[in-house]
Parts: sequence; structure tokens; C-alpha cells
Amino acid sequence: MKITADCIGVTRATIIDVIRRDQASPHRDVPLYVHHSTLNIFCNTLLQSSKKYVIVATMIRTRIPGLVPRICQTPLPCKPPPTQLTRVRYARLSTSPAVSWLETGHIDLKEDEGLLFVNNIFPSKLQWLLLGPLSGMRSYEETVKRINRPHWAASDTFQIIQRVVPENLNIEVKQVVPRFREGGAFVKYTRRSNVDDADIEASIKENLREHPIRPWFNPFQEVKVSRVIGRPWIEDLYRIPSPRLKVAFHPVSPEASAADLSTETLYTLFRPYGKIRDIDKQPSDSKVTPRYAFVEFSRPMYAGMAKNCMHGFTVPEQEGGGKSGTRLKIKYERKIKLSMIKDWLLSHPRIVIPVLAALLAAITVTIFDPMRTFFIKLKVKSTLQKEEDGAMQWIRNQVNKANIIYFGRKGADPRGLTAIWEDRQDDITRLQSWLMENVETFIVVHGPRGSGKRELVLDRALVNYKYKIVIDCKQIQDARGDTAKIARAASQVGYRPVFSWMNSISSFIDLAAQGMIGTKAGFSETLDAQLSNIWQNTATALKKVTLEHRKKNDKDSHLTDEEYLEAHPELRPVVIIDNYLHNASENSVVYDKITEWAASLTAGNIAHVIFLTTDVSYAKPLSKALPNSVFRTITLGDCSLEVGRKFVLNHLAYETKDGNTQPRRAEELEDLDACIQILGGRVTDLEFMAHRIEAGETPRGAVNRIIEQSASEILKMFLLTPETIEQSWTHEQAWYLIKRLAESKDGALSYNEVVLSDLFKENGEITLRALEHAELISIASINGCPQTIRPGKPVLRAAFKQVTENKALSSRMDLAIISQMINKENKSIGKYEEELSLLGSLPKQPRELTARIQWLLNKVYSSQNKIAKYEKESAFLQKILRSEH
Repeated sequence: MKITADCIGVTRATIIDVIRRDQASPHRDVPLYVHHSTLNIFCNTLLQSSKKYVIVATMIRTRIPGLVPRICQTPLPCKPPPTQLTRVRYARLSTSPAVSWLETGHIDLKEDEGLLFVNNIFPSKLQWLLLGPLSGMRSYEETVKRINRPHWAASDTFQIIQRVVPENLNIEVKQVVPRFREGGAFVKYTRRSNVDDADIEASIKENLREHPIRPWFNPFQEVKVSRVIGRPWIEDLYRIPSPRLKVAFHPVSPEASAADLSTETLYTLFRPYGKIRDIDKQPSDSKVTPRYAFVEFSRPMYAGMAKNCMHGFTVPEQEGGGKSGTRLKIKYERKIKLSMIKDWLLSHPRIVIPVLAALLAAITVTIFDPMRTFFIKLKVKSTLQKEEDGAMQWIRNQVNKANIIYFGRKGADPRGLTAIWEDRQDDITRLQSWLMENVETFIVVHGPRGSGKRELVLDRALVNYKYKIVIDCKQIQDARGDTAKIARAASQVGYRPVFSWMNSISSFIDLAAQGMIGTKAGFSETLDAQLSNIWQNTATALKKVTLEHRKKNDKDSHLTDEEYLEAHPELRPVVIIDNYLHNASENSVVYDKITEWAASLTAGNIAHVIFLTTDVSYAKPLSKALPNSVFRTITLGDCSLEVGRKFVLNHLAYETKDGNTQPRRAEELEDLDACIQILGGRVTDLEFMAHRIEAGETPRGAVNRIIEQSASEILKMFLLTPETIEQSWTHEQAWYLIKRLAESKDGALSYNEVVLSDLFKENGEITLRALEHAELISIASINGCPQTIRPGKPVLRAAFKQVTENKALSSRMDLAIISQMINKENKSIGKYEEELSLLGSLPKQPRELTARIQWLLNKVYSSQNKIAKYEKESAFLQKILRSEH
């Protein structure tokens, strides 16, 4: 950029425009070529235009010898002669470093040039600001100029450099290289040949002692200056300054050798830059080269000064640097490295992994458990449905009473269960009275599938109970995998958030930890632990729901929480555990945890617990949880034929115009009584028949459809499906019971007679209990002793008869039983013959063995007669099978 007489007019606007264009130029470090007289006019005009340009004009005058303030009125030529050109460099901070040190990393110095490092002029702790809105040099300069207070805290870099160099010192500042990360800047200057750099440093330090400069970001500190005696490496790597320096000892040339500097030498070299905290030499037995030492200063600013002034310095021989000298290479050393922390964590897994597991558990208990308890309370209280709203309560009561406001038919019973509830009103009343008593025991409602257990408890006995929660064990047990079981158990009670998917990931982490440290870390929780957490949070929520009824002015306010819960059984929530022992095995974690949790609820007077089950062996697991309690049991069987008839008629009744209900025509209900007698009192079968009649079928057709469906289920489940290892019965045992029950007159068999039969001699009672659990049969007991065996439900007797009427199937199953019995008798004969052979091998036959030999012979004879009988029957059955097509 050239400024001549033509572009410097007498008007102020022209000069200001030139200055603005200069400030906007990205090359503000480019020399200006002007005539002496033109430069005088330029400076005078600056002094007259504005105070903010006084510094620029003063610097121009002080740098160019021979300039005097004068005003020239005569115009000068546009192109001054080259001999009159003078080179002037702005002594202000450059926004972009020179190409030389940016590319090479070093500042080149001539013989008449020196280098200073001015420290504490940039806030090294606030360097992150330069990565954001102040990332540009210009924006940083403009920002710090606004807070510049020269007499209290200096911020303008140009003014700080100007104040550092005294006015009487005859040097020229040529370049300033900022080092933002280290909070300082390199100042390159030109000196006269008869001036020494040490004298310049001494003069500058003396000037700073007399006129200290305090930076804007910390007025309690002062700006320090030191002479650069090495060859600093100027880099823009991401290296954070620290008070600890690593000083490496390098040779001056490849063929030379470096000396291992002593601690005294290092102290002498580095102590002038600040207080040294420690000097740590490399161990003598270390094989690492080049040799090094750690010098730790008390402050990072001292370390920054030492690094920038001493890096590349060659220690001469007289100061302990060896024959050829030793060159120092300095870099910052992090006092605590992230790699050290990482290495320590990886090298101590026995400590770190359990600590992480404990920390994770603490976070879960502190943050997530209160959230989960809150959501469970919402589930129990149904707060989202505004249970506490008085208007909603009044509307709900009116709908329940069905006397003022009603929807649909008045007092409508869509399922026609009125007759069933009338017959079981005593059971409903007894269950409601138990819920008002303070007894620490379970309530068990037992009955076959389809007997209406869930409807009796939820729709009748607990219809007016506000706080209740239902846990369906069938949904939990039918889930595949622990993760699915945890998710379904949580959804049953409203337990969320639940991270069931994390269980699989944590299991892999635990497996890896076990391989590393030999034991599990505890990241993954087993199904047992997860269910315990779910039920424990549910118990906490149930207790809080009950205690919310307490008031300060209540008459029971002096009672403790436990005493209050015991004194008010009517306020406790009700927990209904449906399908208890569904698909249960001997070691079922789900049922073990549910039973233990239910026992804690009843023992702590937190809630009433009602079990709904079809399994007759419910007493064993419940007695294990409450060994000293007697369960309160309601057994629901099939309803009587009269009640069943009323149920069907109520279901089939239609409404007339006057609001009365009338039964259907007699021809539509032909043989209804006979059909109800076939189905018995099972509510689900009666309801299915009623639906089929409503669809247009006759009662006889509906019953036949039910019988056919039941017969198909029997064939699939007990006769035709291949046997499995888990199955406790054989096809022959199931067929034996089906055929005997179909042939019996009253539809019942003697329990003892079946147990003593040939097919049930081995583990017969276990097999019968398994078939009862599969609902093929039902075992009736008298005074706790098994007495009779009946079909699982009344309609099965008709299904049994239909199955046995199939000659081909019947012959094939009978033939399988005969084959099994023949094999059994052959095995018995083999044992008898083996013993007879043993006795016959004796040299003498004692007379004491005569009875034994005779007994064995009779057994062989009896078994052989049975085999002969079975073979005749087998031949007959095979003949039937050949005749069937």
C-alpha cells in the first residue's frame, strides 16, 4: 500500500478514509512507501483529526529519524524518487503470523536483532474464549481495547509492548508473535551494533520495576520480560501449559554426545525465571535416551517463561555441557496425565469394576427407585382416572346403583351371571368380611378353569374397593427369557422405567469381568434380584397409599405407621394374584418370589393378598411362606343344574317394549335341560352354548360342537402328540382313564382301584396329580384323603365316550396297552427264570428252598397265562384294525 501526496488531501475525511482502509486490510504488516514531507503532512493531519490516532502518529515519528512536525502547502509529485523512500513498519500486533515462523516454527534473527519474551499479557486460563466468538485476532483486540485501563489494568497489547520498552532505549520493535496458550508474546527488535542484549534486558526490567504493568485479567500480577537465549520452537499443537517441564539433553551435532546435566546446573539455568519447586532427574539405571530431567516450577507462568526462553539453548562446556556442549529441548509435562488415570483403571479391575457396579446401584436407588414407586402408586390409585374427584365418584355410584342414571338397559347383565352370583352370594359375603378383619394370612380362591374365580373377586367382592392391583402369573410365566419375564412383571404393577434390555448387555460385561478378575462384577442382576426389586418397590408404594389417609388431627395420629396399618385393615389395598401356579415347575423363581413377597405384605399389614388358582397343590408353596398360618379358602366348583339352567335362560332372555325380559320360544329351547345336564355346571361351557344358540343353532347342535371340540383337544394333548421328557404320564395311562370313565355308570372311578392297576403301580399318584393338573381328570377328596376320580369337567365325559366310539383308535390304544403289559410280564418271567437258574446251579437243593422255588414257578405260570390271554386279545384287536379302512 503506497500513500503519496495525491492521496493525502487537506481534508480530514480523506485521511480518515485512508486509515479505515488500512485497518480493514488483511495485510497490516506491509511496509508503507511515502515521501518524508508527505509523511510529515500525514502525521500532522492525524494529530489534528482525532485523539485515537495520536499513538499511530507518535510511533511513526519516533521510528523515522529526521521527521519534524511541519505543514507543507505545496503539492508534491505523485511518484517520489526511490532515493527518498523510507521503510516504516507498524509496531502493532499482527493478526496473522509471518510466513517464516508459521512454516518453520522458528523466528529467524539477524546479527543486529534480538528476541524478548513478554509474559502475563494474555489470560492463559481463558484461552477457551479464543475458540469461540473471539477466535479471530481482530475481534480479540477490539474486545480488550474496551476494557483497557492503563493506570490500573492494561489490556491493549500494542500499548503494553510500547510501555515495556522505555523511550530512551534506542531499539526498534519489528515484530510481535503472540502465544495465547502461554499468556505471552515474543518481541523481535533491532539494536545498534554497540548495544548488548543483556543491557537491553536489564534496562527493560529496570523500567518495569519503576513502572510496573498490571494485566487486565489479574491486576495483582505484573508483566515480566526475559531475554530469549535459546531458539524457541513456535508451534500450534494442542499442548496445555503446566508448571512441570521435561528438559531433554540433546547433542549439538549427530557425531557429538550430550552431557547429563546435574541438578545444580539445572537450578542455575532455570532459577532466574521463577521459583522452582522440584528437580527430578532421570533414574541412573534407565535406558531411555536422550537423557532428561523434570523441572517443576511453583506456577505455570514461570514454566512458560523458562520454556520459551531456554528451548534450544546450548549449554557450554564451562557450565557443565560437555566438550561439544549440550542442547536443551523443553516441553510441557502434564503433572497428572489422562493416560495415567486410564492405565490405573485398566490395571486395577478388581477395584474399579466393583466400584462402578456399586456406583450404578447407588444411582439407581437414588434416582430411579423414587420414580418407579411414584408410577406404581399411579397404577394402584388410578390417579389418571381422577378417582379423587367428587363429581366422578357421584356419577360412578349412580351408574353402579343403576337407579337414577344408567346407560343401556336398566340393570343389564350382558353375560347373564345374575343367577351365578345369587348362588354364590355366601362366598362373596364371606370374602368381603375377611377383608375387614385383621388376620395375617392368605385368602385362596380355588376352582377349575372357567368357574368364574376372577369375576367373583373383581366384579363382585371388590367392586367398591378403590385400591387394588392384579398380577397375572400366566403372562409372566409364558414370557420367553428372563428379559421378557422382567418386562411383563414390571408392566403388571406399573414399575417403570425398567431397563430389561440392559440385563443382556450387563450379562456380557459380567462374563468379561469374570474372565478378567475371576469373579462377577455385579453389573447384571439375575431374574431373582430383578423381581425382588420390582416387588419391593411395589410394597413401598402400597404402604404409602395406605398411609396417605393419615391426618394430623386424626384420633390415631399418635400411632406409629405399623400400628396404624394394623389398626385399619379396611384401608389396605388388595393384591390379586391370578393364575397362581400356572405352568409351575419345581424350581420356579417367579412363584418363589411372588409367594415370599405376598407373605411379607400380609405379615407387615401392608395389603390383603388373594390367590386365584386352579392347582390343587397350592397349599405346599403357600405353607412354606407362612408355615404357622391357616389359609382362608373358597372353593368354587361347577354350579348346580338348576343354577346352570337359570344362567342360560337369563343369557338368552330378550327385552320387550315395556322393558320386561321374556324367554325365547319353547321350540327354540328344545332339549335344553338335557343339554345342560351333559355340560354340567361349568360356566364357560354354558356360556359358549348360549352364544351358539343366539347365533341360530339348536341346544343339541351347540352341545355337539362343544363335545367335538373337547374330543379334539383330548386327542391332541393326551393321545396323539409324541411324549416328551417333561411329561409325567404315558399315552396308555391317559387312555386307560379315558376308557374307564367313559364306561362307568356314574362317571367316577375309585382312586385306590386305579392306583393298584398294572399301569399305575409305579409312581401312580404322581401321574394322577399330573393328569389332574392338565385338567383331564379331577380328584375328589374326603377329609383330605383322595377318594374318587372324575372327568376334569362334566362335558369331558361325553367327549370320552365319543373318543372311545372310534373303533380304530380304541383298538390301536388297547393294542398298545396289551403290548406294554406283555413286555412287562416277559420281563417278570425273565427275572423269575434268572433266579430259578441261580437256585438250580446249587450242588444240593436244601429243602428250605422248596417253597421259594414253588413260588417262582407259580409266578412264571401266572405270567405266562396272562401273556396267553393278552395275545388272544391282541389278535382280536389286530383283526379289527385290518378290517377298518
